[in-house]
Amino acid sequence: MAGWTNRGKFAMMNAYFRNTSAPTLFYVALLTSATVPTQDTNLMSDVTEVQAGQGYTTGGIAVSRTSTGFDVLTESDGDDWSQMQVLDVVWTASGGNLPASGTGAVYAVITNDHATVTSREIYAYWSLTSARTVSDGQTLTLANLEMRVDES
Repeated sequence: MAGWTNRGKFAMMNAYFRNTSAPTLFYVALLTSATVPTQDTNLMSDVTEVQAGQGYTTGGIAVSRTSTGFDVLTESDGDDWSQMQVLDVVWTASGGNLPASGTGAVYAVITNDHATVTSREIYAYWSLTSARTVSDGQTLTLANLEMRVDES
């Protein structure tokens, strides 16, 4: 499961067509299974982030608003879609398991850069298929997170 939130669609159109400011940075954050993100999810306060510590920082990892941060952009006229991929995002467990407690990370989201993490808007979400936990010294890598816009 992956998708855009309605807030993400609104923010994208607002920034592009109304020329409002887009965030300087985006963040990829990890969530527990406590609340499933959907198209109607708006803010980080609507979901449960994994516990900070041991290699995870509250709010996630910053991604620059550049062709480096979003390293693949593709258009398919034959199938009527465009997609973008976020660069690979990597966390390294340090001092114990990552996440520090709970059953693991089950979802990832991309947010804006609001200074208060719980007020960050969620633009897109991905299922990690199963709960992910890594041991001290291991890495958790989310590769090729795709965001697709299509007309069906």
